[in-house]
Amino acid sequence: MFGHYQQTCLRIELHPPVSSAPLTAKIAASLQEPDQFRRWLFPQQFEVKIASPLIAGATFSAWIGPVKIDHYVEVATPQSLRLILSGGIDGFHEWYWGEDWVQSRIEGISLLPLHLGQTFVLMRLRQFLRESGN
Repeated sequence: MFGHYQQTCLRIELHPPVSSAPLTAKIAASLQEPDQFRRWLFPQQFEVKIASPLIAGATFSAWIGPVKIDHYVEVATPQSLRLILSGGIDGFHEWYWGEDWVQSRIEGISLLPLHLGQTFVLMRLRQFLRESGN
């Protein structure tokens, strides 16, 4: 794999409306349901058949332009997701969430700017949750 070792960890607060239901299940669905993450992870493109919801042992591929990234779901729980990445990124991506917060941690070797991409992804997730009435 070409590139350099990168690590980045970001956490965002979501600040739902006072009358809003707890966000934990909605965040989990946004991260673990392919029909949902396809909507907010643009410009990434995903293969057609992906286990729904994501479960440990599932595999799928995504493309950022011509760069293919293979994903292996190592852990999928109601409050976490750990993906082993290979191809365009050799490493892992961990997601953790709770009431009103989401945290993303990526470590790997890549030519892609992981911190920039991670920041963009978290901003898109926050916007997706707001727009979907969460």
